[in-house]
Amino acid sequence: MAHPLSRYPVARLEDLPEDIRTRVLAVQERAGFVPNVFLALAHRPDEFRAFFAYHDALMEKEGGLTKAEREMIVVATSNANQCQYCVIAHGAILRIRARNPLVADQVGVNYRKADISPRQKAMLDFAMKVAFESYGIGDADFETLRGHDFSDEDIWDIGAIAAFFGLSNRMANLTNMRPNDEFYLMGRLPAKQA
Repeated sequence: MAHPLSRYPVARLEDLPEDIRTRVLAVQERAGFVPNVFLALAHRPDEFRAFFAYHDALMEKEGGLTKAEREMIVVATSNANQCQYCVIAHGAILRIRARNPLVADQVGVNYRKADISPRQKAMLDFAMKVAFESYGIGDADFETLRGHDFSDEDIWDIGAIAAFFGLSNRMANLTNMRPNDEFYLMGRLPAKQA
């Protein structure tokens, strides 16, 4: 590979602890490739386990936010944090979950001009405040979101996703994590008919 996937050592799949290897193989089975984040973060197995446990608790749960809206938060905040890996990888997931080939690029560049609902723009405004001005969050922010039919639990989710991906963005930038080439085309073209 001309470009390493991380500036830190990357373990071979067969050398990973069994639980991590099992998880990576399951992802490979579903996606058709191994996203580089799994290999890069496996450099520290205990942190890998903690990271993905919290990731899954936030991103795979049911609730008032759709899975596409959760990905919108990731893409918008990752762009603001200039995290190439997360914008590209989660942009691909957003395109698939939203069934919209345009939305990830729009949200990734400037969500304020994206073809999303006023509710989603309010959600992303709050996510940005959590990411960059959390000290200024007040009751008025909650009232604004409640006015868009977000529950207090939804508001927690918005904030937690923005905060968690602040960590993720910083680790991806620290490690110089490279997005997989496969992400660039995912969700842009209709799936092949069987």
